[in-house]
Amino acid sequence: MHHRHETKRIILSGDPGCVIGVVSDTHGKPHPNLITFLEEEKPALILHAGDVGDIGLIRKLEEVSTTVFVRGNVDPAGAAWPDSVRIRLILGKWAELDLLLLHFAISGLKLRKDALTLLRENPARILVFGHSHIPFIGSQGEAEGKIYLFNPGSAGPRRFRLPTTIGFIRISSGKLKFDHVDLNTREAWTPR
Repeated sequence: MHHRHETKRIILSGDPGCVIGVVSDTHGKPHPNLITFLEEEKPALILHAGDVGDIGLIRKLEEVSTTVFVRGNVDPAGAAWPDSVRIRLILGKWAELDLLLLHFAISGLKLRKDALTLLRENPARILVFGHSHIPFIGSQGEAEGKIYLFNPGSAGPRRFRLPTTIGFIRISSGKLKFDHVDLNTREAWTPR
């Protein structure tokens, strides 16, 4: 199977701090609070980790902020839908941060072989992914080689007993913070 990969360079504001909104698994029916909530947060960038379900949502997200998206298993193949994107974020004058965005990354509790191969070919500090509908924050490796793993959960129709969430990557003074927000309550979401 052919894998379509893109590389992007995105310059964010000269401010050393910024917020990145992370969305996944909207399945053509985004949560009614999604756009309003993003407008209030004013992210410098929005990432959609696949299973968009309707390209019209990407246009709406673009009205809020620059948006980068990948194809999930419910999205069509084609030139407009990359399977993965390596993003080099330029933060201010000197700071850079590499991020890899894809839909499938974890199987069970391990990184999939294809995700590991992509990371080797496209080294990144953050791996953002979707598919499971399960909000997740984790890491692999140590110190300088640490890779942060982040799944925002699903911002689309609720499945099983899983929450409906959005994720945020907050960058301030070179430090990374990852969090989830419940789209129903607008409160921080943490596992019980």
